[in-house]
Amino acid sequence: MLAFGGFGEADPMTQSRLMSYVLILSLSLNLGVLGALAYRSLESGHAAGPDKEFAGLVSHLGLNEEQQRHWHEAEAGFLAQFEPRAVEIHEHRDRLIQAIFADEPDRAAIESARARIAALQDAQQHAVIEQLLRERELLDTDQRERLAKLLLEQERDAAGFEQLHRD
Repeated sequence: MLAFGGFGEADPMTQSRLMSYVLILSLSLNLGVLGALAYRSLESGHAAGPDKEFAGLVSHLGLNEEQQRHWHEAEAGFLAQFEPRAVEIHEHRDRLIQAIFADEPDRAAIESARARIAALQDAQQHAVIEQLLRERELLDTDQRERLAKLLLEQERDAAGFEQLHRD
């Protein structure tokens, strides 16, 4: 058994609850990162009209017309793959939470949902990396630096989970 901070051995219920919280925190962090990237993509990619597409990011990066056209093409394909997977992750997350907090938790159902979420998140992370590599190729050195800085400035917390467990 695990010992927690000198309080002796934890009972199975406490250990189970702790593992549930750790799993939820992990999922929240991963979904938060992916959600932030998706939000940025959607925010920059769905303005009104073709001339206004990517207006915020286009302006921030200083993309020329040719870069904008290629950026739009790459972003459209990325979002077509990303959005359905994000919905599926959310559905499995809901199933996981329901399984964890059921009257009698089904460990097999919990593990199945966790494994599916992990696989989907892995696919999302690969898609994000591939998209960033495509975008990188469209940009000059200064634009790459601006995009990298923008991505590094994104919040990295698990605000939802964390807020539930404060005070």
